[in-house]
Amino acid sequence: MDTVSLEEVRRAALKWALKNAFDHDGRAQVGPVMSKVIAELPAAKSVVSQVVEAVKEAVAWVNSLDRQALEASLSEIAPHLLEEAPRKAVERQLPDLPAAAEGAVVLRLPPEPSGHMHLGHAFHGIVNYLYRERYRGFLWLRFEDTNPRKVRPEYYDSYREGYSWCGVRWDAEKSNSDDMELYYEYARRLFEGGHLYVCNCSKEEMARQRAEGLVCSHRSMDTSWHLDKWDAMLSGAMSEGEAVVRFVGDPKSQNTALRDPVLFRIVDHPHPLKGDRYIVWPTYDFAVAIQDAVCGVTHVLRTSEFMFRDALQDIIRERLGLRNPVYVEYSRFEFEGTPLSRRKIRELIERGVVEGWDDPRLGTVKAAMRRGLTAEALVEFVKSYVALTPSRKIYSWELLYAINKKVLDPKTPRLFFVPNPRRVIVRAAERRLVTAPLHPSVEMGSRAIEVGDVLFISGQDAEPLRPGERFRLKYFVNLRVVGLDDSTIVCEAEDGGPEPGLRIIQWVPEGASRLRVQVPEQLFRGEELNVESLRIVEGLVEPYEAKIKPGTVVQFERFGYCIKDREGLYIFTHR
Repeated sequence: MDTVSLEEVRRAALKWALKNAFDHDGRAQVGPVMSKVIAELPAAKSVVSQVVEAVKEAVAWVNSLDRQALEASLSEIAPHLLEEAPRKAVERQLPDLPAAAEGAVVLRLPPEPSGHMHLGHAFHGIVNYLYRERYRGFLWLRFEDTNPRKVRPEYYDSYREGYSWCGVRWDAEKSNSDDMELYYEYARRLFEGGHLYVCNCSKEEMARQRAEGLVCSHRSMDTSWHLDKWDAMLSGAMSEGEAVVRFVGDPKSQNTALRDPVLFRIVDHPHPLKGDRYIVWPTYDFAVAIQDAVCGVTHVLRTSEFMFRDALQDIIRERLGLRNPVYVEYSRFEFEGTPLSRRKIRELIERGVVEGWDDPRLGTVKAAMRRGLTAEALVEFVKSYVALTPSRKIYSWELLYAINKKVLDPKTPRLFFVPNPRRVIVRAAERRLVTAPLHPSVEMGSRAIEVGDVLFISGQDAEPLRPGERFRLKYFVNLRVVGLDDSTIVCEAEDGGPEPGLRIIQWVPEGASRLRVQVPEQLFRGEELNVESLRIVEGLVEPYEAKIKPGTVVQFERFGYCIKDREGLYIFTHR
């Protein structure tokens, strides 16, 4: 007789108590939870008194949780169960923006076009767009492109296409590089006010000064000296690295961003939009400070790693008499095992670990689209799970998959696919047409499968079969095994339809096409690279598959949702 440990019972009790409470307004009941635990662990019947105690303990604890804690606990213990939860009658809303008035909110999407758009950018864009819609506001798409060495034309398009795919609509578009003359004008005003100075120190010397809280000797030079040097920089009389422009801040500030940071530098590299017209470029902080004021941005929604830079940008605007926005800062969007940093992704591409920016194991928008994730799921994910708080949170892919499944399920055709196929011979079978629906509950039509005395089932389904065992081929016939060897299973057909307890499996006819499915998994397990992050499953697929166009998601029954990448190749989306 099988045995079960008390720890297994407790884990099951907690899981099903959470699920029961999740489905019933936060209140779990002992009876239904008991039933689920016994169904999962039949051997627990022998220790039923311990099961009762474990369930009571779990139910009591779960019923003490609020809804948010309940969802968070279930998402950690068994995220796949969230997909079965009924929809809430009231849609979750993002929190109110501080000091926001309808019709008077101006927001911005500020991507740096130095790499392809990833899911963090997508979620950030969705958050901004939801607030734009809620307050009937105005949304800028504004490219932060003042580092000529990093930006490339295709990256601009990556964001335009990515935001559009997400359903994000912006009211106006511009690039920071469009306003170079304006930056120069504001810089001159700051020089004249004693707020900027030209520095000829080496990078190493500047780093030492800032680390030790020292004042640069160039800071004490008079304004005319700095303006002469500034004009020399603009005219091209100085080369890259020979001089920079620094802000007159507080060298001893606890906020290192205020320790006389560089606001302009010489970059001797052509810009994809401006060519060789400019050689002196503003750094991120200066360009953003000016642009947020020029664009009339009222609320800056951004991730919290920029929080320490708020003070610098505010001071720059204050010294120019410009208005400061309200900041709403929150943790970055991170998914377990998946780097979103463009630097890390670029390293993985250069090392040959992944094929490119659209590799299905990555968290880029191109990869998400290629893998079969939907924009609707991303929006629903933001509404359901995103918390705009600075505390770090790493999201589970299972949460996003559960939402994506709800989107895909009612519009995805079902097909038969058999991995690692085994040959089946049905004695004395006549050739016939089997009609199977494309969806079990949504009217999508049907497909006809012509089948004779030879067909194939998956190796996994074939493995446990023994002579005398019975099973059913879905939509087709009941079979009894009469003989088998390593390559072939011989069966006899029986009259009748589905029966209680009779296993139902999918199948494909003789002449089915060969198919490869890429199964992507997490690139990292903790800090370690997962060297088996991409598996290939080979098998046979029913003839109707030839009608499926690339980019279409199907559900291979009992295998999972997959998207057709090209002829002969699918990418696994999720179960």
